[in-house]
Amino acid sequence: MRLNPGMENPTTDTAVHAARRERLRARLAEAGHKAILISHAANRYYLSGFELHDPQCNESAGMLCVTRNGPDILLTDPRFLDAARRLWPEEDIFIYAADRYRAMGEFLKGMGLPRILFEARSLTYDTHARLSDHIELVPSAGFVEDLRLCKDPAEIDLLRRSCAVNHAVLSRLPDVLVPGMTEAQAAWEIEKLFREGGASELSFPSIVAVDENAALPHAVPGPRAITDGCLVLVDVGGRVDGYCSDQTRTFWVGGTPSDRFRRTVDMVREAQDAALAALRPGLTHQEAFLLAQNAFATHGVAAAFTHSLGHGIGLETHEPPSLSPYAEGKLAPGMVVTVEPGLYYPDWGGVRWEYMVLVTDDGAEIL
Repeated sequence: MRLNPGMENPTTDTAVHAARRERLRARLAEAGHKAILISHAANRYYLSGFELHDPQCNESAGMLCVTRNGPDILLTDPRFLDAARRLWPEEDIFIYAADRYRAMGEFLKGMGLPRILFEARSLTYDTHARLSDHIELVPSAGFVEDLRLCKDPAEIDLLRRSCAVNHAVLSRLPDVLVPGMTEAQAAWEIEKLFREGGASELSFPSIVAVDENAALPHAVPGPRAITDGCLVLVDVGGRVDGYCSDQTRTFWVGGTPSDRFRRTVDMVREAQDAALAALRPGLTHQEAFLLAQNAFATHGVAAAFTHSLGHGIGLETHEPPSLSPYAEGKLAPGMVVTVEPGLYYPDWGGVRWEYMVLVTDDGAEIL
């Protein structure tokens, strides 16, 4: 089942990252700022190819300083020096160790940057407090995320490949979801299928939910066993060359599906089709959500649709845009979003169906 395991990752091309930083430089110049300190791991990787993940949730692999006129500096600790050298000019690597915040602050001031933008959504309060003792930090939001909204051709190719692995896994699930298999056991089998198919890791912990548990949109697989004559909601994704997939299907295990299951699936697919038929550049995120919401409303079940229609996907499983009733913005060519309406009933279960969709110049394409 392994798909193209030897293909080279286009995002490791230093020219790709350099072009992205040039776009960020233009944004800095337009906003009148000299530099920005990138601390969010996915943004750091998008701009440099360095360390998609931080080592632990309470640790950092480092930061990237992108300046309006160059050079761009990778700031990290000795553990990552050899990794940094493989993709970054050594003269533009700053290694900090003890008293890192003082060292970083003095280094940046020495570059003529006593004042610098920082990513307010990702820098911890503690790091901000310690670093701001040595340099003035100005909050910012969306500088890099806005660049990541529309995927370039290399990213779209990687998302297609990641989605292909996901489809291959989904095609195997009828052999996995059998009576006696618990949710947790099925989740482990699914993780193995992703690894065997070429994924480096899961995009997120797999969701496998039987009957009433499927009413929880983010159910955690547990000891509940699949039976002959039950529904099973499966929401899974894997990461291929850095890029995530995310798809949901709801299965019936056993003989003839119940009438309620069939009716619920029909309503969910109808709502999804209504959204898919209308997705195109210029459609607002709220309008996309309302296409599905209104389809449910015609059946009197809109209250059972309890989340957004979907979300952007790329280096992160959940990234902008959000197709929610509260989101601002419009769809544009190159955006890749999920379309995943669902209906949830605590006394019975839930049904969700999810595709990854590329917004094209004149519509949308299911990946």
